[in-house]
Amino acid sequence: MVSDRIHKILDQKSKLHQLELRRLGKVAEDAPLSKNVKILQHTNQVRGINSFIMNPELEREDFIFYFDRLTVMLVEKATEAGLHFEPRTVKTPVCGQMYHGLHPDGEASAVVILRGGSCLETGLKRVIPDCRTGRMLIQTNFRTGEPELHFYKLSPDIAKHHCVLLLDSQMSGGGAALMAVRVLLDHGVQEDRIVFVTYMAGKMGLNRLMSVFPDIKVVVCRLVGDTELRWVEKRYLGC
Repeated sequence: MVSDRIHKILDQKSKLHQLELRRLGKVAEDAPLSKNVKILQHTNQVRGINSFIMNPELEREDFIFYFDRLTVMLVEKATEAGLHFEPRTVKTPVCGQMYHGLHPDGEASAVVILRGGSCLETGLKRVIPDCRTGRMLIQTNFRTGEPELHFYKLSPDIAKHHCVLLLDSQMSGGGAALMAVRVLLDHGVQEDRIVFVTYMAGKMGLNRLMSVFPDIKVVVCRLVGDTELRWVEKRYLGC
């Protein structure tokens, strides 16, 4: 009897969750993008790299090389959006001259949404070599369409970090991103310190995410259709 009761409660919550996702989808369909969504500027270099990446005949080794280059740009833009900088003066080796620069005023860490987010880790380490990185495994239940959290490992003091980068290679409906942000909030991370970083995302998914968590920031390279298949991780990881 207890088991049946638990299953009924879970089924009811699943139905309510699906109704809420559909409601958010209708709200998000025609809404403009939030000002907190930052799209990587498509310079000639970025357009050229995208031309390589989207060529299905490109060798996997070359795909990884060019994707890592784009990831560096995304992470750099994300740290600029998420961190504050304070003045810092250093003494140079040239005749004791002083250089007046900047220094981040807090720690930036990252959380990888498995497995797609692991494609961004090489670029992350090139920008922040000593970045502390956590993990989340969120998978969609094919029966209900509801995202499910199967595993997570976060820094014990993540609530004190000034910027937390949430990494995933793609986002379509936004279900996994919604759950990942919720987990971070439950662990004490302030909403305005979360920066979701992704290579490409659907507009409806982005609007759905921002309608629920309006204070987070998003850094994305390309806007694509809301039903785009998850192909980046397969190309990058080779399986």
